[in-house]
Amino acid sequence: MALFLFAILVLMAPSSNAYWPPSPGYWPSSKFSSMSFYKGFRNLWGPQHQSLDQNALTIWLDRTSGSGFKSVRPFRSGYFGASIKVQPGYTAGVITAFYLSNNEAHPGFHDEVDIEFLGTTFGKPYTLQTNVYIRGSGDGRIIGREMKFHLWFDPTKDFHHYAILWSPKEIIFLVDDVPIRRYPRKSGATFPLRPMWLYGSIWDASSWATEDGKYKADYKYQPFVAKYSNFKASGCSAYAPRWCHPVSASPYRSGGLTRQQNRAMRWVQRYLMVYNYCQDPKRDHSLTPECWG
Repeated sequence: MALFLFAILVLMAPSSNAYWPPSPGYWPSSKFSSMSFYKGFRNLWGPQHQSLDQNALTIWLDRTSGSGFKSVRPFRSGYFGASIKVQPGYTAGVITAFYLSNNEAHPGFHDEVDIEFLGTTFGKPYTLQTNVYIRGSGDGRIIGREMKFHLWFDPTKDFHHYAILWSPKEIIFLVDDVPIRRYPRKSGATFPLRPMWLYGSIWDASSWATEDGKYKADYKYQPFVAKYSNFKASGCSAYAPRWCHPVSASPYRSGGLTRQQNRAMRWVQRYLMVYNYCQDPKRDHSLTPECWG
């Protein structure tokens, strides 16, 4: 009887596979060395809202300022990752970001590849936004290429690794080595090719960040804190020789994803994707021709 009851309980228990993506079978973060913050980065703004403790960087936003940092070198391709932990509770309007950009080199006509945590309200999960801007599509008349996800874990409880793999043929976004999005190069007009720097920041984006600006940053909950560690930035710098070979997110030196990695990515997009710009009927898709094929 005891064995029978145990079997019934096992059958009634929810399967962990329903809440966790399949294994990608390959872990690109293990292929790249971590670096100390000051070896690869410098403060960009808000130095008084930034502290470093045993190579874990803390940045915070309050009513007076946020904070940001920037890589010392620009890159033309590479693997860019960090382990990040965000603040629980009411964080509406607050953006915690990890991204590539050349905005300072090309103001008003820049490229950008984003991982952004969109702040939230009590009892609601964070949304992780991925985005790509090409040659000024993030300047003036905004043409974003957003895909948004909920995560299969609570990003406020512990550090998790978030990464961007950028090569001349594709951009792959990864969370704990699980690919969540692949943005292939379909034409030079829809893909960033100019060198970019790696950035991180926390700032007030109340006008749009949480439910299209419905909920704003409330500074009675300040400071809003984000922690970064395990920094990785490996690849071809802008100063590397032309024969420098782009890195890959898979075992294939030529890039792409394995069948197992694709399976994990499809699972995330099926169960956890909450927005895809290509599927938004309100968007003018003549401006995003990569959605067509």
